[in-house]
Amino acid sequence: QVQLVESGGGLVQAGDSLRLSCTASGRAFSTYAMGWLRQAPKKEREFVAAISWSSGAITDYADSVKGRFTISRDNAKNTAYLQMNSLKPEDTAVYYCAARSASFPATPADYDYWGQGTQVTVSS
Repeated sequence: QVQLVESGGGLVQAGDSLRLSCTASGRAFSTYAMGWLRQAPKKEREFVAAISWSSGAITDYADSVKGRFTISRDNAKNTAYLQMNSLKPEDTAVYYCAARSASFPATPADYDYWGQGTQVTVSS
């Protein structure tokens, strides 16, 4: 069992940066692929970024955030991060951290565990 807690959300202006953190409790954090997904009002939850287990050598990003967001992990701290730069109003959403055991997730439905979400609001 893994529990995920996100932090770092907030209200920022367009062009600003934020770093989200996702801290996991439980064992074997390094064996989980980690992902960030988001859900804006009246929209479906969508993929943002993912990172493979262990060293995190493989990453993947939604086209809408490529070049602006960076996903990373620190296994010693049981934490995954999402560095978000050049934020846009359309990035406004609740951001969720998720984990999948030892397999790179292909869709949002593939994740085994989810955090409670953190709100990111970007004003124009």
